[in-house]
Amino acid sequence: MKLNTIIVEDEEKSREILRNYLKKYCPNVSVLGEASNVDEALVLIRNNDLDLVFLDVEMPYGNAFDLLDKVGDRTFEAVFVTAYDHYAIDALNAHASYYLMKPISIDELIKAVDYVVEIKTKENALQDEVLVPKTNSVNGKITIPQQDGFEVLETSDIMYCKADDNYTEIYLNNNKKKLVSKTLKYFEEALSDSSFARVHKSYLVNVNEVTKYRKGKGGSVVLSNGKEIMVSASKKAGLLSYFK
Repeated sequence: MKLNTIIVEDEEKSREILRNYLKKYCPNVSVLGEASNVDEALVLIRNNDLDLVFLDVEMPYGNAFDLLDKVGDRTFEAVFVTAYDHYAIDALNAHASYYLMKPISIDELIKAVDYVVEIKTKENALQDEVLVPKTNSVNGKITIPQQDGFEVLETSDIMYCKADDNYTEIYLNNNKKKLVSKTLKYFEEALSDSSFARVHKSYLVNVNEVTKYRKGKGGSVVLSNGKEIMVSASKKAGLLSYFK
């Protein structure tokens, strides 16, 4: 598993040593940036999607605990790096994943990275299980995966879905639109137990929102919001079966 990280350390030589160790012994770790103080670190954390942050405890104008307080809720794991062992309890209370003593042991560094990989692997497995779009036959809801979790939509609120390469645009009956990084086929399968029909390679419609069908080789459907969508000839029979 690839991990994106930054190094937060006020001593340039220490940053160089850790950077070189990671490059040589932990090739799955990509260092996206380095910071020498809390303010610089905050900028990097807010501008990058990080899995892991290496944090020196003592820095000018603040320390690692000040930084984590300013970050608040975080999605990355923190590995503390310090020459002082009396910070161990504080690091534990700050939910650090690992505590490295200076000078850094290569074996301990590898253990720290492996431990973070283990944590992230378990998190991803849980997210994959929860975030797969699926409907609840009783409540009629669908989960929409997002970068920081998932959003729950009522399937009855969805007017239609439109393909946009590997993304899907979900149009709701309140004139709002959601862009999701999943294919239309993904949602076709997720909504297979609900009243949704694939009418075109680019469109999946809520059959309950269809107010009119216009005849033709494939024809077209008009939805309750006035949107007209062409129907592929190969999809026509499947659509009309809902209205028998």
